[in-house]
Amino acid sequence: MTGFHVSVGETARFTKTVGESDVYLFAGITGDFAPNHVDKTYMQRSRFGRLQAHGALLVGFMSTTAGIVAGRTRASCSEETAVSLGYDRIRFTAPVFLGDTITVDYRLVAIDPARRRATAEIEIKNQEDVLVGVGTHILAWISNREA
Repeated sequence: MTGFHVSVGETARFTKTVGESDVYLFAGITGDFAPNHVDKTYMQRSRFGRLQAHGALLVGFMSTTAGIVAGRTRASCSEETAVSLGYDRIRFTAPVFLGDTITVDYRLVAIDPARRRATAEIEIKNQEDVLVGVGTHILAWISNREA
């Protein structure tokens, strides 16, 4: 440790097979019923040939890995709560299709103890080791005491 809750180089990993129910439930929750997510006939006629997961669903999986890192610090930091400050430079570099198994790798690359923040790089790859998404994330520790 660096005297802070986390260290540069610390990692988290999440793997999941993206199922039809994941995509349809996400569409219902968000209202994003774009045909590339829910219209099989439409997508069969496209160059992709099949349904794709929502990019925002992949961001949700990024959040899962951030939560893994934050969860590791809960026992040791009763005076602070880890929260997400947001994601930057998110790119979806290849489609994720229903049935794909994705692996999200989250790696801390910078720590700013004075600002109570950590920055991570995130990569998502599919079962064929194809990079399908990237981004950066800022995790912050906020005092549990009122200001």
